[in-house]
Amino acid sequence: MAGIPLHSDGALTIVSLAAEAQVKRHVLTHRHTDLKDEFYANVRARGHIPDSERKLREKLDETTRQLQEAVARIKELEADVHGFARVINVLSLENETLRAAPRNGKLQPFPRAMGRRPGEL
Repeated sequence: MAGIPLHSDGALTIVSLAAEAQVKRHVLTHRHTDLKDEFYANVRARGHIPDSERKLREKLDETTRQLQEAVARIKELEADVHGFARVINVLSLENETLRAAPRNGKLQPFPRAMGRRPGEL
């Protein structure tokens, strides 16, 4: 914390703190949670955001942006699906009207698909 690392790279992280204390990281984080908490409090009091937290925040921001884009795209696709369904229904009704009308040789209805009724996909 004094800015003069002896055994680490000097980064304000738990890994560097464990290296400075010359103990394994898990010993610091599991047995000496009071020291870990005090270390993080001192880091935050200095206004320093650890690199790991900064990277996580950046990743969270990026993921949130991607999620918003995906939600917007899903809404567009859902609207397209509803539009296509309406078009299919209209075309099916028009085709049935053609089937029922006397044939004059100019307009021919689409043949029925095997096993399907008009309007079914």
